[in-house]
Amino acid sequence: QVQLVESGGGLVQAGGSLRLTCAASGRPFTDYPKGWFRQAPGKEREFVAAINWSGDSTYYADSVKGRFTISRDNAKNTVYLQMNSLKPEDTAVYYCAANTRGQVVPGGPVDFWGQGTQVTVSS
Repeated sequence: QVQLVESGGGLVQAGGSLRLTCAASGRPFTDYPKGWFRQAPGKEREFVAAINWSGDSTYYADSVKGRFTISRDNAKNTVYLQMNSLKPEDTAVYYCAANTRGQVVPGGPVDFWGQGTQVTVSS
C-alpha cells in the first residue's frame, strides 16, 4: 500500500507561483510513475502532468505546458509540481497519483490517490 500526501496549496494572485509537494510512503516501493490531476468545482477531474519513475520523462496537459514543471526526488520519495504564471482557471483541488503498472496518462489507470490540496488563484 502506498500513501500519498500533498501539500503546498494556497491562495495566490494571478501571475504568481506555487510549488506543490507529494510525499510518498508505504510498501513495497514508492518510486512508481506519478502524476498530478486537478478538479475544479462542477468539473471532472483532469490530467495535469506526469513523470516516469526515473524522472527523465515528463508529460503535460496542453493547458499547463510551459507554465508547470513536474519533477521528483526519489531519495526523498517526493514529487513536485512547480506552477508559474498561474491563472484563475488553474483554481482547483490538485491530486497526486501513482500507477504501479506503468506510466500515468490521461484517462489511464491510477492505483493510489492523495487526499488533494486546494489551489486558488485570484484575478
